Amino acid sequence: MTDLALSVLDLVPVRTDQTTGDAIRASLSLARVADRLGYRRYWLAEHHNMPAVAATNPPVLIGMVAAGTERIRVGSGGVMLPNHAPLVVAEQFALLEAAYPGRIDLGIGRAPGTDPVTSWALRHGAGGVSDEAVSHFPEYVDNVLAMMEPDGVGLALRGSTHVLKATPAAGSVPMIWLLGSSDYSARLAAEKGMPYVFAHHFSGRGTAEALELYRSTFKPSPELAEPRTFLTVNAAVADSAEEAERLAAPQLLQMVALRTGQQLTPQPLVEEARVRLAEGLAPGHQQLLDSMRSRWVVGDADQARAELEELAATYDVDEVMVNPVGGAVAGTPSDAAPARERTLELLSIGRS
Repeated sequence: MTDLALSVLDLVPVRTDQTTGDAIRASLSLARVADRLGYRRYWLAEHHNMPAVAATNPPVLIGMVAAGTERIRVGSGGVMLPNHAPLVVAEQFALLEAAYPGRIDLGIGRAPGTDPVTSWALRHGAGGVSDEAVSHFPEYVDNVLAMMEPDGVGLALRGSTHVLKATPAAGSVPMIWLLGSSDYSARLAAEKGMPYVFAHHFSGRGTAEALELYRSTFKPSPELAEPRTFLTVNAAVADSAEEAERLAAPQLLQMVALRTGQQLTPQPLVEEARVRLAEGLAPGHQQLLDSMRSRWVVGDADQARAELEELAATYDVDEVMVNPVGGAVAGTPSDAAPARERTLELLSIGRS
């Protein structure tokens, strides 16, 4: 583990005993733990209209986390670009980079990050529709990249050129990554010579194929001479393997609900999850839960670190981004997530 860099992915989960403000405060505490322990980066996701996820606006959260930490890189995992006008995204991240130079990552994704109705509301408000926005994704990526450069990008309009700049006097630009859970973004990142991350924590399938496609078709760019990628994984680590399994149950139930089209609710407490499991799951749902669990890192410190090392070796990466999914027991302070913090602490043992 001394040579393997660790990072954090945060969806800002909301439990049944929390308000949105509680969940944000718990995540800010988690980010400070990651910063203190030497984690490389802290990325925040974009999801909308979900009762258990408060990460609706990565740029706002990134500003909070960067202000509350000292050295860790802070970024988006990711901004769902078809939901937004490219200039708005460029402006947001140019300002963040100006405020925290050398610490900001812009991870860009193509998925909606929500249900179709909410997706329509997001994109219709910006003057577009879902299919059109997705089809223009490569163009939008180019626009964001160009607008954040110090010289901006020239927009041809009525016989003249109008220069668009994300910020008046850029001194540096964020590191920009493409994210994906299929081979689409792998191909696009390789073609543009950009760093790429496959959402292994969400999909768990097709990771090796996507990374091989990215590496084998990569074209060097001025910003990146060689392919650069890392792995994401869900993890719950505790002082014993049994406790880790217990803490992982609330998020596993949430993922079963998401994958099977059930009504989504705030994340249950550990005791609530235990009751649901004791009552039994619908036919086929236990098999789905077991399948997802097999791709997560759940166990005590030694077991979890060994699994992370094995994953890194399997996919030939020198960095793993952990989504700490441990739930909370009844009586936990509403503005804290001790199981998530403990995961980061236990994984950091033995690292230089």
